Amino acid sequence: MKKISQIGALLKKSYRIYGQQMLQGLTERGFSDLRPSFLEVLRCLCEHHGPTIKELGTILGLKKQTMTSHLHELEARGYIRRQVGEDRREQKIYLTEYGERFKLNLLEVTEQIEQNFRVAVGEVELDRVETLLSNFYGKLQTFDQQDQVGDRFF
Repeated sequence: MKKISQIGALLKKSYRIYGQQMLQGLTERGFSDLRPSFLEVLRCLCEHHGPTIKELGTILGLKKQTMTSHLHELEARGYIRRQVGEDRREQKIYLTEYGERFKLNLLEVTEQIEQNFRVAVGEVELDRVETLLSNFYGKLQTFDQQDQVGDRFF
């Protein structure tokens, strides 16, 4: 009998470990009101200054309704603020002062987790995994875009 591929399961398990360590580190620093899905949005906001809801959704691969829900929660918790754009048709999303403090803590926690990973698997192996995953993701995106044009069905 042919073995079922474990790629998806292994990626998901690895992501869960990373997310749990991230939430634990942030909770220890006083940011105890977050869920893993919020971390995705906040990480993106830490990397992109003032994106629109649509831009965030595109980057994260989330629907507008999901983005709106997450942003509402993050705004209520004081992490972000919305500002109407110059053309008044779209909102730009920014970190608040509290969100900026979160960003500094996120960077510290991320560095600590990656240091723990280096100890666990070694510097070369960790670099190899990151490069491999980056290439894998890029190729999947290209494949997915071609697929949306038309010929294949899964």
